[in-house]
Amino acid sequence: QAQLVESGGDSVQAGGSLRLSCASAGFTVDSYCMAWFRQAPGKEREGVAAIGNYGVEKYADSVKGRFTVSKDISKNTLWLQMNSLKPGDTAMYYCAAETGRSGRFCDMTLRADRYNVWGQGTQVTVSS
Repeated sequence: QAQLVESGGDSVQAGGSLRLSCASAGFTVDSYCMAWFRQAPGKEREGVAAIGNYGVEKYADSVKGRFTVSKDISKNTLWLQMNSLKPGDTAMYYCAAETGRSGRFCDMTLRADRYNVWGQGTQVTVSS
């Protein structure tokens, strides 16, 4: 059964860094399009970064230049390196997989309704 488990969330001060991880079970992270999303209280779930095969990545404008998505196939893990964190980055962060599309043919969508396997989330809190 496909399963994703996030970890690495924490409380940090503005300007700090965190690295989130998403361990995959039941499929390899190279099989499908994968992405990170976040949701703050009272707000819609927002796409943060997507990654396909061949090093192709896409970022939301709000995190471009600060966040980096990557995957380690040997560890079957998706990563999100977050630098220069801001209070506006405070949210629950989720990783997701679009198992209906091969990782070779990702269109790098950041639409949440395209992803069908989700982790339980990890909380990131950034204080000013």
